[in-house]
Amino acid sequence: MKRIVTAFLMALALCFSVPAAEQASAREPIIEKVVQRGTLRVGFSSFVPWAMQDKEGKYIGFEIDVAERLAKDLGVKCQLVPTNWDGIIPALLAGKFDVIIGSMSVTPQRSLSVNFTIPYDRAYVDLTLNKERAAAIAAQEDLNSPDVIIAVRTGTTAAAAAAKHFPKAQLRMFNDEAPAVEEVLSGRVHAFVSSAPLPAMETVKHGDRLVQKFEADLHRQPVAFAVPKGDHDTLNVFDSWIRLVEEEGWLQERRDYWFKSDAWQSRLN
Repeated sequence: MKRIVTAFLMALALCFSVPAAEQASAREPIIEKVVQRGTLRVGFSSFVPWAMQDKEGKYIGFEIDVAERLAKDLGVKCQLVPTNWDGIIPALLAGKFDVIIGSMSVTPQRSLSVNFTIPYDRAYVDLTLNKERAAAIAAQEDLNSPDVIIAVRTGTTAAAAAAKHFPKAQLRMFNDEAPAVEEVLSGRVHAFVSSAPLPAMETVKHGDRLVQKFEADLHRQPVAFAVPKGDHDTLNVFDSWIRLVEEEGWLQERRDYWFKSDAWQSRLN
């Protein structure tokens, strides 16, 4: 099955490597540039366990597996481009990389700037509480109070969900998850809100200081690749690839490894 996927995508990608004189648009499809260059440049930002560095400093994670498999099936090399989350869409539009594969949820606001592929995953927002600081918090509604401080990552779906559901609470913004997690571990904030499964993973790891008292119902969204607007040829190739590896069962296999097991934990520091 994998050989069929590779052959199909190579044929589909190579068909764009021959310039068409009658091409209506002056813009060269990104997929054509990728094939000619021999490299797929992927923009992403670190989110555990989607993308993170192992003991040797190499990036690993669900998104990394997806990016590397896509590049392999296209017959090109994968060039990972780590990028700050709050500037990742402007960087794509500036041509710093070819595609965002970074656990990006589909939103109407983002769709004004980029085009999304069909979903290759689903995301939802979860939270964990500092066991001592949040002793009086028994339900999700209790977090919506001026006395409550919540740590979130700037520019994320989780930050938007926290602002929507807890408008009275104080939101403390961070450029990365690591310092946000430290805030809740130290007790300087009551809760940490982030995309799943990170809050649950941190709770298991730090059961003496963190607790999940209730099932959070904050936000659920499809996750897709993002490409510059108007590039339908590239969207067609990526959509076809997503359908093929979903049917093959490979995407679910990778989800199970990264989101439903801790087998990869030994690869980290």
